[in-house]
Amino acid sequence: MRFTLLTGAVLLVSAQANAAIEQQLTQCAGITDKLERLVCYDNLAASIQVTTVTNNTTAPIAVAPVVTPAAAPAVVASAAPVAAAAAATNVEDNFGMEVKRVQENTTDKIYLDVESIAEDAYGALKITFTNGQVWKQTENRKFNLKVGEKVFIEKAALGSFLMGTESRNAKVRVKRLK
Repeated sequence: MRFTLLTGAVLLVSAQANAAIEQQLTQCAGITDKLERLVCYDNLAASIQVTTVTNNTTAPIAVAPVVTPAAAPAVVASAAPVAAAAAATNVEDNFGMEVKRVQENTTDKIYLDVESIAEDAYGALKITFTNGQVWKQTENRKFNLKVGEKVFIEKAALGSFLMGTESRNAKVRVKRLK
């Protein structure tokens, strides 16, 4: 019973908060000047973000009053410093390039010599290479490998790795243990 009452109260409060936001949105939409309307929307969004970050419970969301057109020039006059503007343009210039820069500095395929091979109870191979790395087979398929053979390990989809040899077309999925 208490849970039902609590749920009902939360729904009532959230409906009232949504109604207040909708009312302020319609007030902003009624402003004819483009810049003043944008400032109104920005202030509304900022007030909603501040209240949702500070409220960790399901308390009612208090929305700040809408800035009137007379107060809009004061908001525009207090522009961000030049350093913030320069940082914003730098962020815009680098947007979407993070992945490309990371890919430029990575290796997609390495070649290793097999030092020893062990097989676990399930038939999966545990391969130790001459450089000290230890990799384990994660698929159930049979993969024939000999000590001293040169293999490659390449990146595959979703952060996985494939091991294979140049002499045949078969590859097996592996993960690094050491």
